[in-house]
Amino acid sequence: MHVSVAYSSVSGEQSWVDLEVAVGTSALAAIEASGLLERFPDIDLSKQKIGVFGKLVKPDQPLAEYDRVEIYRPITADPAQVPRRKIEEEDC
Repeated sequence: MHVSVAYSSVSGEQSWVDLEVAVGTSALAAIEASGLLERFPDIDLSKQKIGVFGKLVKPDQPLAEYDRVEIYRPITADPAQVPRRKIEEEDC
C-alpha cells in the first residue's frame, strides 16, 4: 500500500517521504519507517500532534491507500498576536 509522510522543520526544511507499507499499518509505524525521526531528532511525538490530510489522528490510526501522514510542529506564536504584529511592521 502506498502512503507518504510529510514534515516541515522549524528551520523551514520540508520533507516528503513516499513509502510502501503493509495493509493495516498505523500512522506511527509509517512515521517510524519514513526515517524522519532520525533525520529530525527535534520531533517529539509525545508532544507533537499528527494527522492525515489535515485531520488529527491518534498514532495507532490504521492508514488507507495513498494517505498522507503529517507531523505538526508546536505553535510558537499566539495566533491572536499575528495580525497585530503585521500591522506594527507595516507602520514602521
